Amino acid sequence: MNTPPTPPLSATDRSTIRRGRKRAVTERDALWSVLDAGLVCHLSTVVDGAPLVLPTGYGRAGDTMFVHGSTGALSLRTAAAGIEVCVAVTVLDGLVYARSVFHHSMNYRSAVVHGTAVAVTGADAKAEALRVITEHLTPGSWDHARPPNGRELAKTAVLSIDLAEAAVKIRAGGPGDDPDDVAADTAWAGHVPLALTRGTPVPAADLPGTWSVPGHVATGQSGSGPVTGSRR
Repeated sequence: MNTPPTPPLSATDRSTIRRGRKRAVTERDALWSVLDAGLVCHLSTVVDGAPLVLPTGYGRAGDTMFVHGSTGALSLRTAAAGIEVCVAVTVLDGLVYARSVFHHSMNYRSAVVHGTAVAVTGADAKAEALRVITEHLTPGSWDHARPPNGRELAKTAVLSIDLAEAAVKIRAGGPGDDPDDVAADTAWAGHVPLALTRGTPVPAADLPGTWSVPGHVATGQSGSGPVTGSRR
């Protein structure tokens, strides 16, 4: 059975890409793909009349993005007060070397979301949003580790941002050199792929030696069922 295409991204004035428009991607699937590939977002807001950019982890459920932090953070309290915010996620895929410095570039996948942040309230709703964030950053951890208790939920602020208004840009491949520079053939040109890779898990200093590394930690992927602790 063929899956019906998702609706395209909104084409508002602020989400319309003008510079480098040939790199714009309008499919909503592309937005989801970028957000699912990234780990850190930058939440932009205005606090006391000055711009502020907050790097933080996030998660996505359908067309909703969740970010979290301390209830004591002025940035999150301000963002949840009904003002417009902007969230950016970038996945760096490579460095592009051209024959001229002007055409040096980067390969990337980026998403910029515009909207109004809404505070997630209620213990169940907040816990579900935190589960989404946890499973995005560290798959398998929600079922493996202790879930947040009431005191911890009370100390945590969670914001939701609708993904209705967003823009996506993607660059891939080699340089776009001028014909004269290609003909002159005076410098190497190409691109160097970059990728974020998982290293070898390092156990906590106070972890008993009876523990082996759980599968979801070793692979970065949750299993098909609940993940439990593994011991040698």
